[in-house]
Amino acid sequence: MPDPRHVDTLTSQTRATLRHWAAADGPLALRARIVLLAAEGRRDAEIARRLGVSRQTVGAWRHRWYSGGLAGLEQRRRTGRPVTVDEADVVTRTLLAPGGSGASRAIARELGVSHATVAAIRRRWNIMPDQPIVPRIPTRPPLPGADTWVMGLYGDADRGVLLVGTRTEAPRPAAAVTVIDAEVLAGLDRALDTLRLEPASDDQEFSAFLADAAALHADITLHAVTLWSTDERRPAGSLVSHHDLPVRASWRGFLNALIALDSTSHPESSRRVFLDLVAALERPAQSAGRSVRWLRERVAEHQSRPDGGWPAPDAPSFSGVNQLDLGSFNECVVIETVRLVGTVTRGEIAHRTGLTQQSVSRIARSLLDRGFLVEDAQRRATSGKPRTPVRLCGSAAHALGLHIDPEVLTAVVIDLDGALVCTCTRTISADIDPAEFVAQAVEVGHEALGKARGAVQPNGFLGVGVAVPGPVDIASGTVLGPPLMRAWQDLPLLYLLKEHFPCPVLIEKDSLAAAAGERWIGRDRRARDFAYLYLGTGVGSGLYLNGDLYRGVSANAGEFGQLCALALDRVAADGRPEILPECNPPVSVPQFAERLGLHTIGTEHSSTEAYRAVGRAAAAGHPAATAALREVARAVGRGALGLVDLLDIDLIVLGGPFFTDDVADCYLEEIGRAVNEFPTARRLRRVHVERSVLSAEAAAVGAASTLFHATFTPRLKGRERG
Repeated sequence: MPDPRHVDTLTSQTRATLRHWAAADGPLALRARIVLLAAEGRRDAEIARRLGVSRQTVGAWRHRWYSGGLAGLEQRRRTGRPVTVDEADVVTRTLLAPGGSGASRAIARELGVSHATVAAIRRRWNIMPDQPIVPRIPTRPPLPGADTWVMGLYGDADRGVLLVGTRTEAPRPAAAVTVIDAEVLAGLDRALDTLRLEPASDDQEFSAFLADAAALHADITLHAVTLWSTDERRPAGSLVSHHDLPVRASWRGFLNALIALDSTSHPESSRRVFLDLVAALERPAQSAGRSVRWLRERVAEHQSRPDGGWPAPDAPSFSGVNQLDLGSFNECVVIETVRLVGTVTRGEIAHRTGLTQQSVSRIARSLLDRGFLVEDAQRRATSGKPRTPVRLCGSAAHALGLHIDPEVLTAVVIDLDGALVCTCTRTISADIDPAEFVAQAVEVGHEALGKARGAVQPNGFLGVGVAVPGPVDIASGTVLGPPLMRAWQDLPLLYLLKEHFPCPVLIEKDSLAAAAGERWIGRDRRARDFAYLYLGTGVGSGLYLNGDLYRGVSANAGEFGQLCALALDRVAADGRPEILPECNPPVSVPQFAERLGLHTIGTEHSSTEAYRAVGRAAAAGHPAATAALREVARAVGRGALGLVDLLDIDLIVLGGPFFTDDVADCYLEEIGRAVNEFPTARRLRRVHVERSVLSAEAAAVGAASTLFHATFTPRLKGRERG
């Protein structure tokens, strides 16, 4: 008989809440299922068998329900340990750690569980640190063989099945090489969050899916692992073997773990394979569909090297080494790690960098003593003494950034965290006398330093970074005559500024400076390769590739206008690519808008004001203004397409003084369409087009950031700026 105390409290609203919890993932789902089964009169032993948990667990949660109702089922605050541990989550984090050998203690601290629990899970799955991965998948019954592949996914409102493949003769296990990252799994989670499926009318569609899979992958033994199901019936036939999830794994966690395991064990299971899976999930997510059907292409036979292994990718850019004579490099590795994460413990630094705990502790003590790091509030530990995380001390270092533009001089002072201390601007004209220009640049720089005097410590001021339109001779600091600033032909700007600033002065192209600032201030959001499109008086690009700013042989990489001209087949009679008006937005956008019938009255003497007036009109829905902006954005998009195809990157960042809120959506849409619909390798990647994390003063902030970049970014010999 059901317990009368329990049944009486199950109102329709309470029952609905419990069913909602039971349909989701996580610890609340298990607790709700226990209560619902108990309401049906099930005994503890029967509930335990059906849910695959212990009788003690069932009894404990029934007691919590009797004593506290719904509130009693919710998570109680404990000392850092969750009530349940998703084993699959532990496996995924282990595999995505550098080399697949993340320390149990580091993963335990990250998840808030004991390191003994993590170690036990790794033993159960046979994923041990510093050993080739030969896993055991503890489904019910266990999957046979150690060589597992993710072969397909079927889902409708009634059933979700992950198709896993195994081979009878597994190849020699290769060392762990992760070819996906957490972003792929995050994209998968987002697609699953928005997935809307209708109930299947019968089992025929699922049976047809299994038949197609068996025909396509005849050389691989297939296994169907049930992720979710409202019906315990299995389709008839022996095309595949059927398995249930491991007892201590959620279906989402298991899906992520199998993808990470496949990717780690098989280099040919690349990002593209799983991006195709994400795309298959996104199609029915956009409008309710009956089912998801995804089958990967045939798996190629192993084409291994003679030694049986796969060629490993390049080592991570920020991996540390432990020799004492490389202390300054390792200090930069630690600072870079802290900067990317924000607040991090010493153990987590060791886990992320590969440095030993002793090396990290020694370096952290030195950086704390010198004021570059500060300790944050202590964190409760699962065992031992509390952990004390560290973070960058923003006030430990400052830099001045100067941006030279044909229409405005901008000076900023920023701290080590990238926070703006002050900003000063001054309007100039493109034909200003060089001597007068230098005098004004010096004045606006000193004005900014004067405003920041109370915040900047003399021993923490790194110097001045200067961003200028290219081309520029970095070695001598000479501006060679930008196309829009002819009066500054061969101007020895660095030499002239050094006479007025008795400190280190660096000069950089404005688009490259903006990319450096994006990388520094963007932290972990920009911890990968990207191209920065800088919309100023002219459109330039800055490239961040292989962990460093790419300057090119002459430090003038990023000349974007000619790329746009070639993409649009706009070539002058002598064969030289045209200087496109579209690549000078403040001039071209008002001209195009006027040609289409929009007159920006009162802005004839300022192209900047005219551009902003068109932007406001476009935001208000004026068709001529919108058409003018789209014409420029399409031209820039064709150039961006060339960058994507040439460099094989998947992130474009848009910023600069003329990338304002009024026009941002237009540029994002047109450029995003160009770089995703037209590239040759569009099936292999999804290119993200994002707003810059920097303000309109992007080049000035970037110029200052080049000082931090030059001082604190870890580099090995051969990568320094020459």
